[in-house]
Amino acid sequence: MRSTPPPVPRHPGGRPAAPRTRRSLQVSPDGASRLLRCGQGGRCRECGNRIEWYPRGTGPQRRPVRLHPHELPAARVPAGCRWHVSSGAAYPAGDGSRWCRLPHAAVCPARDAAPVPGELAGLRRSLAVNTRRMIDAGAFAPPPAAAQGPVSGDGVQACRPARPIVRLLYVHYLAARPVDDIQCVAQTRRPQRCTNHLLSCGAPPGTWTLLPATPRSGQLALPAAVMAVYDLAGLPYTEQLRWRAQRCPQHAAVPTAGDLAVADWEPFAPLHHHEHVHARLPTRVRRPGPAGPAQTALRP
Repeated sequence: MRSTPPPVPRHPGGRPAAPRTRRSLQVSPDGASRLLRCGQGGRCRECGNRIEWYPRGTGPQRRPVRLHPHELPAARVPAGCRWHVSSGAAYPAGDGSRWCRLPHAAVCPARDAAPVPGELAGLRRSLAVNTRRMIDAGAFAPPPAAAQGPVSGDGVQACRPARPIVRLLYVHYLAARPVDDIQCVAQTRRPQRCTNHLLSCGAPPGTWTLLPATPRSGQLALPAAVMAVYDLAGLPYTEQLRWRAQRCPQHAAVPTAGDLAVADWEPFAPLHHHEHVHARLPTRVRRPGPAGPAQTALRP
């Protein structure tokens, strides 16, 4: 007895439908998350447009990169802006096809000072129009140009950096939001993103300090001589690892829990992130020193 073959899927018009292709996803062997490696969708915090986060396929740190969510013809994109995605990782080069991916920073309408190639000017204008529509509808609020704090009694304006510089394991990182607003990226049992913050009750805090802003050898000089840094180098090694993984104390004890977001740390580059360098400290607490003038205790 011959078995009946399965019916061939067809469109409503009667013609055969093309077979569906499955996406090839991989689990990152060196990542804390057990989720499949694929583009994590999100929105740009500067313009509100959609982006996709991908881990870099090259480099020692493999920090994530923000890409435009749609492919573009490679002929319209300059060679230096072409990216391609393979096995869940992004590579800064073309793969030889007629299509490529584009970094969002190249067309972000919030970056007025960044030069845009002529081929991508139309895409940037459409993103700017979409940003204006979201602002008018109340769906997006642009970040303030400069985060300023209240004026203290001595007339000095306190500084609360919107994107502070954090020192972790003797490496400087740029945070995506103020220190007390950094949220845990772990997944709860719901499943939802954890609502706890890294600077939770009972966790040892870091210390605000002024560190030299002098560049490395071969770089141009910066206008500021010192910069305010939230220093975590004095904490235990396990605490610094918890901050770098961006997990609250509860989820730091459960390494098998997956991540629902990408850690917001960005390696600090003095010349590229010079607008986030602050020469003042967020708070000032005067205390007498052992000898000489009074010293300043710096805390968040």
